[in-house]
Amino acid sequence: MDQALRRSLKESKSHGSEHLPFGTYWYSYGPGEHVIDCHWHEEPEIFYCIDGETVFQVDTDYFTVKAGEAVFVDGGDIHAAHASGETGCSFFSLVFDTQLLASAHYDAVQENLILPLQERKATFPRHIRHAESFEVSLLDHIVSIMKGCSVQSPGYEGSVKGHLYLMLAEIIAQGKTCNRTASNRSESSKIERLKTVIHYIQHNYEHPIRLSELAALVPMSEGQFCRFFKSMTRQTPMDYINSYRIRQAVELLRQPERKISDVALEVGYDNISYFIRVFRKTMNCSPSEFRKKLQSRIEA
Repeated sequence: MDQALRRSLKESKSHGSEHLPFGTYWYSYGPGEHVIDCHWHEEPEIFYCIDGETVFQVDTDYFTVKAGEAVFVDGGDIHAAHASGETGCSFFSLVFDTQLLASAHYDAVQENLILPLQERKATFPRHIRHAESFEVSLLDHIVSIMKGCSVQSPGYEGSVKGHLYLMLAEIIAQGKTCNRTASNRSESSKIERLKTVIHYIQHNYEHPIRLSELAALVPMSEGQFCRFFKSMTRQTPMDYINSYRIRQAVELLRQPERKISDVALEVGYDNISYFIRVFRKTMNCSPSEFRKKLQSRIEA
């Protein structure tokens, strides 16, 4: 089971495979650690908060997610999470291709459940709490999915698919589906602009990136761009770039044969001292301390 903390912006990694079109991930963060950088992918995603709490962002909405609650992210939605409180937090995540649920032939299930989900005409509530009975039922299904994916007993793949069908049936029967096709034109424009910028960062993070380059993509003046970017991500452009670079460095540092100085260069830092300083600020430890923690977990 892959429990590494992996993330990117417009993610290029595949979640699962054509044979098994879903991926499962476990995230764990200590107090004060940054949680999930702003990113998006084509597949929907379900986050379930196991411990602690975070401030979650989906597109331009922000809300606090507590232990025992979940978030549903439609495919293509920008999302991020920011630490809240002093106890740290942990999440389970299921990323799935809606083709997992598609019927081989166009039947009533495809017409009434799957197609409306794919078109965002009848999708899940964004923040799933314990406020109503249908939400409790959805959370029970999510917990069952999480447990099944953790153990991976024979047949668990069918269990995941079955629970997702039952979740869709539940919200349709209760009249609790959400229509997210009619989005505000102004908000949609902001989201598309942000996607353009973070896509550029993803593909150029190993090179120097000037503020003027990013502002020209939108286009805006540098001052306007900084205000826009921070309003959308709660980070300055440079803080965001540094955070993304450090996340890439974390993955490279999991490979013990790579020198720390080489990792720094690969993610866009030609000054090793500055790299270590930024890494410590983001991860609450130095690159070498991070490697020691990894080694101790392996030996344990």
